[in-house]
Amino acid sequence: MNRLIILGAGGFGRTVADIARQTNHYDLICHLDDVPGENVIGQLAEFSAIASGTGGPDCSTEMLAAFGNNAFRLEWCKKIASAGIKLAVLVHPRAYVSPVADIGPGSVVLPMAVVNTEVRVEQGCIINCGALIDHGCVIEEGCHICLGAIIKAENHIASLTKVEAGEVIEARTFKLN
Repeated sequence: MNRLIILGAGGFGRTVADIARQTNHYDLICHLDDVPGENVIGQLAEFSAIASGTGGPDCSTEMLAAFGNNAFRLEWCKKIASAGIKLAVLVHPRAYVSPVADIGPGSVVLPMAVVNTEVRVEQGCIINCGALIDHGCVIEEGCHICLGAIIKAENHIASLTKVEAGEVIEARTFKLN
């Protein structure tokens, strides 16, 4: 049995759950959040105990931090990895990711996004709907490439950067906002 535990049950957490369902990879998808809600099985602080406490020997558990705040999401990715829990990588079936691109653990690629050849997306990133990342780019950990953003070839985006919706990154750049 493959189980995905999503940290966060807000709008982005529900979006991540929807993508996970569409991949047909997980038998069980649930959430941890400090606010009770649908399919919330515990609080964030319980993540390690919940990951190891159920499922039995035939159960594979992955986690994904689904928070919009870049620094908070990355902090949780590091906590999950430090606890020895596998970070999921989710790619929507209607996104394109080149076979020679690298999507880091804890990252999500949403519908209609394009991640071209030899792109490296590091840990804990969000590549949002319709974003386009052209060849040879590096997206450092904890970034959010927003809706419809375009990052032209050979750019380097610094850790924790948010590239705003519709923004076009033209030249090689290191950006942090």
